[in-house]
Amino acid sequence: MVKLFFSYSHKDEALRDQLETHLAMLKNQGLIESWHDRRIVAGSDLDDSIQASLEAADVVLLLVSSDFLASAYCYSKEMARAMEKHQAGDAHVIPVILRHCDWHAAPFGGLLAAPKDGKAITSWPDIDEALADVARQVRRVVEEKSARSRKQPPQLLIRQELFMRPHRRHVCRQSTS
Repeated sequence: MVKLFFSYSHKDEALRDQLETHLAMLKNQGLIESWHDRRIVAGSDLDDSIQASLEAADVVLLLVSSDFLASAYCYSKEMARAMEKHQAGDAHVIPVILRHCDWHAAPFGGLLAAPKDGKAITSWPDIDEALADVARQVRRVVEEKSARSRKQPPQLLIRQELFMRPHRRHVCRQSTS
């Protein structure tokens, strides 16, 4: 199951909720497990919970708006770490453009954004059409990641297999003639 992390400004919470609803089919199929900071339980350390979930994420959705870009926490902590993981090949970052803003110069500006053509969700005549487009693009990434993980056994299993193989001993016999 692919772990999905939402990085967003709380001012965009309603759009995040709508997007999560559009991703429900992926959840129902057991393909994703999504996480956002509203899942943190009372008494938990906020930073530790967010960082642990971000570190565990396979896919990070950056929900981009002017509020996201203005948030020091979203920009300097979550987005910065997400991009490090993306560049290292440890996670797949998808910028999701929620509202019009100047995002092209951001560190993620070179990534293909969703929805189609990086057009802000709120500018679509039908917001559900835009959210469905994002869901389809997320599905493609998730299915690709799932297919890759089924084809490549974890390194630990490969190492165990190497150590579990019976070793042949080569015995040199001297001739007695």
